[in-house]
Amino acid sequence: MASGAVLRSLEQEDQEDITAFDLSPDDKVLVTASRALLLAQWAWQEGSVTRLWKAIHTAPVATMAFDPTSTLLATGGCDGAVRVWDVVRYYGTHHFRGSPGVVHLVAFHPDPARLLLFSSAADTSVRVWSLQERSCLAVLTAHYSAVTSLTFSADGHTMLSSGRDKICVVWDLRSLQATRTVPVFESVEAAMLLPEEPAPELGVKSAGLHFLTAGDQGTLRVWEVASGRCVHAQQWLPGPGRELTHCTLARAAGLLLSVTADHNLLLYDARSLRLRKQFAGYSEEVLDVRFLGPEDSHIVVASNSPCLKVFDLQTSACQILHGHTDIVLALDVFRKGRLFASCAKDQSIRLWRMNKVGEVACVAQGSGHTHSVGTICCSRLKETFLVTGSQDCTVKFWPLPEALLSKGTGPEGAPVLLQAQATQRCHDKDINSVAVAPNDKLLATGSQDRTAKLWALPQCQLLGVFSGHRRGLWCVQFSPMDQVLATASADGTVKLWALQDFSCLKTFEGHDASVLKVAFVSRGTQLLSSGSDGLLKLWTIKNNECVRTLDAHEDKVWGLHCSRLDDRALTGASDSCVILWKDVTEAEQAEEQAKKEEQVVKQQELDNLLHEKRYLRALGLAISLDRPHTVLTVIQAIRRDPESCEKLETTVLRLRRDQKEALLRFCVTWNTNSRHCHEAQAVLGVLLRHEVPDELLAYDGVRASLEGLLPYTERHFQRLSRMLQAATFLDFLWHNMKLPTLPAATTAPAAL
Repeated sequence: MASGAVLRSLEQEDQEDITAFDLSPDDKVLVTASRALLLAQWAWQEGSVTRLWKAIHTAPVATMAFDPTSTLLATGGCDGAVRVWDVVRYYGTHHFRGSPGVVHLVAFHPDPARLLLFSSAADTSVRVWSLQERSCLAVLTAHYSAVTSLTFSADGHTMLSSGRDKICVVWDLRSLQATRTVPVFESVEAAMLLPEEPAPELGVKSAGLHFLTAGDQGTLRVWEVASGRCVHAQQWLPGPGRELTHCTLARAAGLLLSVTADHNLLLYDARSLRLRKQFAGYSEEVLDVRFLGPEDSHIVVASNSPCLKVFDLQTSACQILHGHTDIVLALDVFRKGRLFASCAKDQSIRLWRMNKVGEVACVAQGSGHTHSVGTICCSRLKETFLVTGSQDCTVKFWPLPEALLSKGTGPEGAPVLLQAQATQRCHDKDINSVAVAPNDKLLATGSQDRTAKLWALPQCQLLGVFSGHRRGLWCVQFSPMDQVLATASADGTVKLWALQDFSCLKTFEGHDASVLKVAFVSRGTQLLSSGSDGLLKLWTIKNNECVRTLDAHEDKVWGLHCSRLDDRALTGASDSCVILWKDVTEAEQAEEQAKKEEQVVKQQELDNLLHEKRYLRALGLAISLDRPHTVLTVIQAIRRDPESCEKLETTVLRLRRDQKEALLRFCVTWNTNSRHCHEAQAVLGVLLRHEVPDELLAYDGVRASLEGLLPYTERHFQRLSRMLQAATFLDFLWHNMKLPTLPAATTAPAAL
């Protein structure tokens, strides 16, 4: 709860959907039910399943609950049955029938001595089961729609039930009668009785029962039972996905947790309902990502939602920003890092500012486009203007008003209204990308019509057209150093264009699918591109070479942004993942240099040892370097010695066992070559003559070594046998040849 870090992630081996789960009150046992009609008991802290058993239900388990002692577990199934299990002694204790349809709610009475179980099914009534009598004590009927929650008072005499029929009912558990029905005017997903103590900030000023509701209005509200009126309500914020689906009270921590329909977890102070912390449970498709803050300390994520999520990279703390009413499509950040802009399908743009504490608020908004605003770009030098591109084929130029830069927001903190200064129809199809040049004087646009265009700001005058791609353009980007424009296209290529004459300078081919984003890195000397195949590619511009392919995403990489210092990159994709990358080029180069220096030092040491004929040390050093060729050189040096046989034997036998194992592996390699087989056979000979067979067979990897040695050794033996046979035959011929005697000559010198 403090850091937001995930403690444990559990996954069932059968890969079946989990239909229900519950954690015991002592926090030790977790039980899950799967669609395969199995119940699994987990020791969740170790992440292991301790027991697996059949649920006996004839349909999946829809709900489950532990009793206060953590020994009994109740399960309610889609077959209308309620079963009770002893999780300590591992057997079923009760089987209750009589509920029509799906049992979607079970709860034990908080007093373990009373042994009562409550359940609710499709008939909207609440059944009270006695575990002692093994029968249904009562059927409580007051709701006209599904009952969503049951909660009990501290003394166990009162129960509160909530439903989607927009009422909450208070029950007296001694008489099993309804004592109060409170209309709450919303479909309630969760309700809970508050402790009977004053809480002025929640409107609880008098004694008596109060309860809290969470439902489809998206706000937490506190109600007084006696009067039936709402005494406190949170401020309502517009936007889809804000409906509350769950709510629970953590009394020990003094926190209240609620869950929204778009999978966000909100932690409130239980006594004041002030927001303490937010967790983004699920990001869906990530459409854009940006670094945020002067030191790139935060990131802002636009997912398939009207909400923006701002994460602190140090603590993973999340802030969820509401404002847009439809999916946010693109983001951009101004140079200083505190002010950023967003555009959405709701045809509007918004400006957000982060304060020094890291809190973000909307400071300006604007509208004017007639279709979705798909791309946005901020001015590069100063916080002076914005440029947006839309599906309506137009680009709009939005100057930032002085009031925004001086005061921050409008009167009473309301967002300042932005007005577009210039509107220009730029393309014949959707505009997918806009980019502002580093000097704020040029604008580039990329469109689905396969062209990119260059415009002069602020009047949006056309300067030239870049045509050459075979399919639509997804991204345009100016080089930070040169007068060059990079374009990424659905034809799988990235092209570089000269701004002077609009000619294509280079084409980078390597992606097998659409290239969605491109960015200049390493001070304009390299390009980083992302594609719909989930790959990132790093290109060196000078030689058109792809130096690295990074494969971490499983779907389209829509978001790509580099930090100010050019040492980190951020990517977001349709696989719901946001990945932070670090540039390790310098570290790798330093590591490689250190390795080279170490190799040089060791090589020099090896040469010195060979020169001094300290063969044992030389062989040990060569083996530790794991360089078979160097070891071969040492063996050859030993064999060149006049007393080679004795020296080789002495040296090899004094090696440690692990060094002998390594030497045997090297011999397998040498033995495959007729030039080096003699050294391999010499070492093998020493080992076979002096090592006990049982000890040789205990060597690590000896089986693989033998399999490699046998065929080549037989081949060498056959070759030597043929050579010996040929040499013997030659010797025989030499001894048996009769040379004719030379005729005697009168003058020997003349005859010769």
